[in-house]
Amino acid sequence: MLACKSINKQYDGRSTLKDVSLTLERGEILALIGPSGAGKTTLIKNLSLLEYPDSGEITIDADTYSFPGDLEKKITPWPKISVVFQQLFLWPHLTLKDNILLPVRLKNKKDINKRFEELISLFDMGDFVNRYPNQASLGQRQRAAIVRALMLEPEYLFLDEITSSLDVEQINIIISHLQKLKQNNIGIIMITHLLGFARKSADKVVFINNGQIIESGGAEVINKPKSDRVKKFISDINNIY
Repeated sequence: MLACKSINKQYDGRSTLKDVSLTLERGEILALIGPSGAGKTTLIKNLSLLEYPDSGEITIDADTYSFPGDLEKKITPWPKISVVFQQLFLWPHLTLKDNILLPVRLKNKKDINKRFEELISLFDMGDFVNRYPNQASLGQRQRAAIVRALMLEPEYLFLDEITSSLDVEQINIIISHLQKLKQNNIGIIMITHLLGFARKSADKVVFINNGQIIESGGAEVINKPKSDRVKKFISDINNIY
């Protein structure tokens, strides 16, 4: 289980996370929704310990890190946790295949090749994996970024708006892949503004606003929100999409 308890984070004196607590089980998908600037990306950076919270606790399976006490420690939970950011960060001078293999280039070649072939098949990438990023569609690049993260065999995977700019068919492909990852006992947090995607994919939905969790639960957070703030957000999104 991955969990955080009462974590807080400030940038330049401005609070971006305020007393945030949540849990994620292995084999569970959690959708993180909310307006731009609400603290969603900051939250996954803190949960993955790419950045440290100013205060609170983060538990990753058997290990618990307390802040500010552990601020001076170099904590590296990777590759147990892997993150795919919206920017994807693919090297333009490398093919998608080479981008995918780059993080595991020092591992056993036989094992790497076997896992690579399995993931390429799972994500239907055989027809384009040898292209360069500028020769691939956004959906193809997003799949490459996900597969690159999965090459590290993470137990938890965080996805930051990976469905942005995708069409309905591509989103359904991503949904099917996420379900397969869930069946492989990987815990997933996905940031998304697509409510239908969250409703269809997630076991848990968490709404965050101004760095605070306003509502959390199942699909009822989207279908029957309780707070006026969540109701307004859902209404605004539905009026656009």
